[in-house]
Amino acid sequence: MDGINKGLRKIEIAMRWDPSPAGQPSTDLDLVAATYRADDPYGDPAYVVHFDSRSPDGTIYLNRDSKDGQGFGFDEVMTLELDRLDARYARVVVGVIIQQRPAERTFVSVTNPGLRIREGYTVLAEDDFGGVLGATAATVAEFVRDGSGPWRFQPGLRGFEGDPVSFTRTMGAAHRP
Repeated sequence: MDGINKGLRKIEIAMRWDPSPAGQPSTDLDLVAATYRADDPYGDPAYVVHFDSRSPDGTIYLNRDSKDGQGFGFDEVMTLELDRLDARYARVVVGVIIQQRPAERTFVSVTNPGLRIREGYTVLAEDDFGGVLGATAATVAEFVRDGSGPWRFQPGLRGFEGDPVSFTRTMGAAHRP
């Protein structure tokens, strides 16, 4: 029955957190997605989508960006239209970065963080970052496919300690099976 399985199509990744306590610097978390080519799925990303960019073909984009966690519901939302992503791409790795200005932070200092990954109304994963409290960034999801086959979701929260630029360069290579 694999021939009728369309796999994952349109994914929403949503993140929330509460504003910093009064008198404390704002906390800014950012969703990032790195896309990898089928001919080098664990090499350098073909491109990275973050708060100031979108994918060249418009298939990965940030719907909502927050710099301080203020607002109701989810503060940052990214959409991945996997069904429209060109066949030359075989992997998309999604991560969360804590901006380190004006203060250095790890997930332990983020108030009430939450993550939800879903396709339509189906929740694929939820997390509160409790497993990576000492990290400055974390990968939260990986989407993979073989050739032109269907996209599959590989959940997993993996922490990273270091600066945001290093994270975007290594977020996909560091989790080789």
